[in-house]
Amino acid sequence: MTTDLSLHIKKNENVMIYVDGELFHRNDAKISVFDSGFMMGDGVWEGLRLVKNNWLFLNEHLERLSEAAKAIDLDIGLSINELKDALEQTKSANNMTDKAHARLMVTRGVKSKPFQKPSYSIDGSTVVIIMEHSDDSVKTHPISLATVPQIRGTPMMQDPKLNSHSKLNCILACIQAEKAGADEALMLDPLGFVNTTNSCNFFIVKNGEVWTSTGDYCMNGITRKKIISICKENKIPIFKKNFSLVDVYSADESFVTGTLGSITPVKEIDGRKIEDKSNHKITEKLQSLYLQLITNG
Repeated sequence: MTTDLSLHIKKNENVMIYVDGELFHRNDAKISVFDSGFMMGDGVWEGLRLVKNNWLFLNEHLERLSEAAKAIDLDIGLSINELKDALEQTKSANNMTDKAHARLMVTRGVKSKPFQKPSYSIDGSTVVIIMEHSDDSVKTHPISLATVPQIRGTPMMQDPKLNSHSKLNCILACIQAEKAGADEALMLDPLGFVNTTNSCNFFIVKNGEVWTSTGDYCMNGITRKKIISICKENKIPIFKKNFSLVDVYSADESFVTGTLGSITPVKEIDGRKIEDKSNHKITEKLQSLYLQLITNG
């Protein structure tokens, strides 16, 4: 998403990056050209958000990372507690306590030859943590979406639940959306039902009900899960179901969820304005409830 302009924050020019147990200035942080992540997109990652000196839902993120690594038979080489220590070390080195985010990345490591075989990885995994200050002055504005021809894959192609380094399908979707003048791509599942965007989970509101996909073909989003729980706890009707573009175009509201953007309203899809005809303002209510969760919970 394009709402976070952290790369343009002056203080991010001197952040320290964690690479396999060592800290480097961002200009000096490097991996081998033979690294599996660079060569093959062979790895998994998590995006984390720092609020009031706490990484939001840290255990859930690290559990998801561990599950993804097991799914692709990748030995991270560090325990959950060691990953927490690495995050703390990087956070301290950057003097960060709030309004920051991190990308924790694990690849299969350096290969002896530029080929796919996992057994060619010779020195164990590569672990990198990129940590940056977030620009709190940049507010999350409503975004526009464009439906694209790229679809979310099936579990036996490339399981979309995996937060893998192999993101080319989503990158192509993002390119299509940008060519269409939109901020994000709206992607369908193999059956033609509306699924997710190229980087976030997708929701619509119709007649006071919140709808999202079945979850069969989308990223197992932690923020998505929190929004579903918030709806249930506050008696807001929530449905995980198949629905089509016909339903989307006539929606009263729409929003996307993600770790960094939290809940971002959608103003337009395929040139059609999303208008809150019923005046339920459910998106605003969920934004408020989610803010309470992450600041007080």
